Amino acid sequence: MRLPVFSSKFTANAVLVVLINLSTIHARTATSEADEAQITDPVEECTAYYYAPVTDALDGFPTIWQPASILSNDTEALNTWSNISQSVPTNIYPHGDIYGDWNDTSYNVAEDPDCWWTKSLCTIPKLSTLPADVASIPEPETMGYGFDDGPNCSHNAFYNYLLEQNQKATMFFIGSNVLDWPYEAMRAIDEGHEICAHTWSHHYMTGFSSEDAFAELYYTIKLVLGITPTCWRPPFGDIDDRIRAIAEGLGLQTIIWQYDSFDWEEQSGNITAAQVFTNYDNFIARAENGTFSTEGSIMLTHELNNFTMQTALTYYPKLKDAFKYLVPVGVALNKTQPYVETNYSLPTFDQYISGTTTTTASSSSNTTSSSTTSKSSSDGLALVRTMDYTLFALTFGILMLAA
Repeated sequence: MRLPVFSSKFTANAVLVVLINLSTIHARTATSEADEAQITDPVEECTAYYYAPVTDALDGFPTIWQPASILSNDTEALNTWSNISQSVPTNIYPHGDIYGDWNDTSYNVAEDPDCWWTKSLCTIPKLSTLPADVASIPEPETMGYGFDDGPNCSHNAFYNYLLEQNQKATMFFIGSNVLDWPYEAMRAIDEGHEICAHTWSHHYMTGFSSEDAFAELYYTIKLVLGITPTCWRPPFGDIDDRIRAIAEGLGLQTIIWQYDSFDWEEQSGNITAAQVFTNYDNFIARAENGTFSTEGSIMLTHELNNFTMQTALTYYPKLKDAFKYLVPVGVALNKTQPYVETNYSLPTFDQYISGTTTTTASSSSNTTSSSTTSKSSSDGLALVRTMDYTLFALTFGILMLAA
């Protein structure tokens, strides 16, 4: 997913969140996860709120939405990196920069020595000590159902719909987003979704130094959710064997995809909504013509904005008709232990398709209650972030930066 860039160093979403967090004034005080789940006004959903456990712990994290580095006083992180670094190749160098500006034009794509996915779609590492990326699903006629870039502040209608359908998904959460919207993150895990990491600040991973790439994966979401993921997805799919080695050292399984809906690009104006719908339709056509009869698939979709979430709602019945099963990626892999902590488990694939979509329920470290109330999916488009609100926030952000 590529966020819309209006300068070489900032994204629109990042500016909005940075401005919110720089402000010492919070428009409201959230009281519980359940209360957050009941909000129906899109502006209220995306109004920053005070959450003491995050505010009190910010000194222990990199700056929200800024590229991560290991904090100089974080002894545990420094020691962990010291141990992991011994297994990280030193003959693979950063590619370009973290903003996707690649100056390494001499890279030999044909030989692809680093198994650099961005250039070659390589998913089987050249380093024999590393496991292959998960790019497909072993179960036939099955879709590994998941969404990048959450938790989105205005996701209530989207999550309500998934709850109504008893549908669980793999949510690839950005660490900065989790600290910005902690109750929204809690809702995801408490309603049985699988949580994977999507880095701290959502930049191109192969552009980082090895130590900073480690920091992007080390500082994630345990503060809010009480769990340490064992899976992750590189932003933009940008990964090579150096980054894989760092992820492997942290016990993170790499999840890629085979097909891209390009729903993330509609907001940039680079493609139209109709083109996104065509991408969905083509994926569904492949499912219907038997392409996935021996091995299932993964398509890249996002919990990013009004359009991506509403498109997911619109196409969910069509995906259900085209595939025999829609399951979280971990379920498809029969990965019943999704986190380092053992107080949570996922059902096996057989359990899930038999109707047991949740086994051991999580207890988020700071949640006060879980939302079990679902709302009609017909409310979908009305409850997510409005364009007027987004445009206002972005305009304000640009003005503040200019000042």
